[in-house]
Amino acid sequence: MEEQQLFTTPLTRLLSVAPYLKDFFDSFGIDLADGDHTVQHLLDRLSQDQLEDMGLTIDQLRSSLCDYVAGMGALQQEIDTVERLTIRGGFNKSREAEDFELDLIPGQITCIVGPTGSGKSRLLADIEWVAQGDPPTGRHILINGQVPDAKWRFSTEHKLVAQLSQNMNFVMDLSVEEFIRMHAESRFVPDVDDKIARILAQANELAGETFAADTPITSLSGGQSRALMIADTAILSKSPIVLIDEIENAGIDRKKALALLVKEEKIVLMATHDPILALMGQRRLVIKNGGVAKIIDTGEAERANLEELEVLDRKLMALRHRIRQGETLEII
Repeated sequence: MEEQQLFTTPLTRLLSVAPYLKDFFDSFGIDLADGDHTVQHLLDRLSQDQLEDMGLTIDQLRSSLCDYVAGMGALQQEIDTVERLTIRGGFNKSREAEDFELDLIPGQITCIVGPTGSGKSRLLADIEWVAQGDPPTGRHILINGQVPDAKWRFSTEHKLVAQLSQNMNFVMDLSVEEFIRMHAESRFVPDVDDKIARILAQANELAGETFAADTPITSLSGGQSRALMIADTAILSKSPIVLIDEIENAGIDRKKALALLVKEEKIVLMATHDPILALMGQRRLVIKNGGVAKIIDTGEAERANLEELEVLDRKLMALRHRIRQGETLEII
């Protein structure tokens, strides 16, 4: 929105295309009752006492409004499509070269494996901050085969990676519906009610125990919280890459969670020690001594074991269910 248009358009018309302006004026106690006036007219009517209460001059208020509109406009912009993300190897902690160049594309799952402290977090940080040879690893990240625009590094509106950690702790006094609505409205998505219904339905498919729209988010279990955030990330997040840390410990249907993210055309990077999840990915990055020591493409011989592993997993799940129900395990 041009600055002149912002200050000269009647408020009724302005609010119809930029309803978020009401929040700005409400925060300063400025009444928008007369919609026939312009923003300039509103500012001209402010008394010196009102400006002193705000702690601003009229020029500072104008500048704040322009910055606010620019920031909200950036949030509404579509993020450029990431069709391919390339990782160019750097060095491990011993300064030995990582001899690889790897392309990641939407709809694929790449697993990251390695012992604690091996450098898994460093790899993800290099991707998140779109490394250009400047981190200790010396890695380079390309987007669609090109050196990326600076917005991927410095803009809060264009986050490349959405991270889902092992611990999900909510502190806001909101219901599940209110939480999703707040997120949806902050991203100016259309059909907010439809998005809420979709996220709630998907989250309940993933969770071991269902919950309702009016459930307080602070009362959700760890598994329910993770289910909610995975569904929310898949459906609402604009970030093209999703990092999941040890989803096997989440208390959710992990296979459905991955299927949902893949369906939404995310590039999925997953730190895991679960052999079933590892075989569901297209490849595994083996991290040792701060570097990518090996890249293993999941082959037919490994996939042939997946069915047998899933049979064992279903049996273990059934045993866990019996334990939760207070049953004994004399007969297995």
